[in-house]
Amino acid sequence: MMQIQVNTDSNVSGGEGLADRIAGTVEARLARFGDYLTRVEVHLADESAGRTTGADKRCMIEARAAGRQPVAVTSHAATIDEALSTALGKLDTLLARDLGRRDQHKGSASIRTGAGEDGAPATTIEHDEGEAERRAEPGLPDE
Repeated sequence: MMQIQVNTDSNVSGGEGLADRIAGTVEARLARFGDYLTRVEVHLADESAGRTTGADKRCMIEARAAGRQPVAVTSHAATIDEALSTALGKLDTLLARDLGRRDQHKGSASIRTGAGEDGAPATTIEHDEGEAERRAEPGLPDE
């Protein structure tokens, strides 16, 4: 179960309505990582204290996956929604790469040699009848 906490500084207005909307957006965008994430913290700030000076809204998101170090991303934009959207995109990419590595082990199938059922590299040869036959790669010992 993923917990989502939204924190704002004193210069960001919106209260509970903003926090609920942000939490819903975060939950929807990170739903595919729901089994891995335990907690997501969103920190929103207006770095120019209400003055409009361009990309002065900051969104920092910290995500904690079970059994892993927390990861964080930051985005600056002209609006809170833009900063949130960009930060969520960065976090999605970071989590996909980080959690994807978790399942990769030395010796697993690669894009160059698909491992067969026994783990040995194999090639597939098509016959005229449309049947496929698996044969061991030339030069590799049969086990």
